[in-house]
Amino acid sequence: MPALHPDDVLFQGSGQGTGAPSCCEHYAGDEKKLRKAFALQQELAGAFDVTADLEDGAASGQEESTARLLSGILAEPRPPGHHAGCRVHPVDHPAFDSDVGLLLAAKPAQLSYITIPKLTGMSQLQQALAVLDSAARKTDFGAEIALQILVEDEGVIFELAEIAAHPRVRFISFGQMDFTSSHRGAIPVSAMKSPGQFDHPLMRRAKLEISAACHASGKIPTHNPTTDFQSATQAGADARRARHEFGFLRMWSIHPNQVRQILAAFGPSHDEIEDASRILLAAQAADWGPIADRGLLHDRASYRYFWDLLRRAQSAGGDIPQAARQAFF
Repeated sequence: MPALHPDDVLFQGSGQGTGAPSCCEHYAGDEKKLRKAFALQQELAGAFDVTADLEDGAASGQEESTARLLSGILAEPRPPGHHAGCRVHPVDHPAFDSDVGLLLAAKPAQLSYITIPKLTGMSQLQQALAVLDSAARKTDFGAEIALQILVEDEGVIFELAEIAAHPRVRFISFGQMDFTSSHRGAIPVSAMKSPGQFDHPLMRRAKLEISAACHASGKIPTHNPTTDFQSATQAGADARRARHEFGFLRMWSIHPNQVRQILAAFGPSHDEIEDASRILLAAQAADWGPIADRGLLHDRASYRYFWDLLRRAQSAGGDIPQAARQAFF
């Protein structure tokens, strides 16, 4: 009898244990930066996602030409497993419908998500989905695209649980700069960067609400970028705080030198990978019954934890022992 795979045992074949997204999402708003991002993605074997930015990447009056250009680049063929997304304009912006139509008409085969900024609540989410589904029918796109929702003011926080529970929503991100600005000076500018972004009570609350809503519905909380893009360490330090203090599973990058910092910070350590591999291999040998490892009891509750850790390691390009790689991947 073949050994049982952890996805089939720990998640009863539901698929919840599969398809771990990258922990890093890199934004690029013009042709040069987008092509550079895809080149780095290929160099790193698809370890991070690339998001084309039609909102902040388009100069006023050039929204349509920017959407055509970047959508065309997204449609270019790329290796399997190299995922991409696209941030469009807000739902109430005149360019929203055009962004969506041009993007889907380009038929980017590896488009994994569309990011919708400045969402005000469930009513706008339904409006966005109506536009998306209409454009998909007109362009014969043929697939339901997952959504990433960008939280940028207080109002939407009160509907986060309902938004996160929607089956089309996969990620919820935090836009700390617009969130700070929306408070009309009540939050100081220092909260746009570290350590203020982690210390101000309203910022902490927003991050925790996003994280909790996502975890309650099995979605991916995505942390805002580090504005200090020249630092060789700040993005990594922010990623570690976002992960360990606030429960985020993913983070934006806005400069190529932040990508490796984020991957390293979110990826499990060598010792964690070794422990997870050893425990899961022993569990598989015991047909996923309880085991003892170094004086500690483990059962399916801890196996789920270690399997999630190992999947994150695999997604981030971690050095997984050969025996575990052959058994599980």
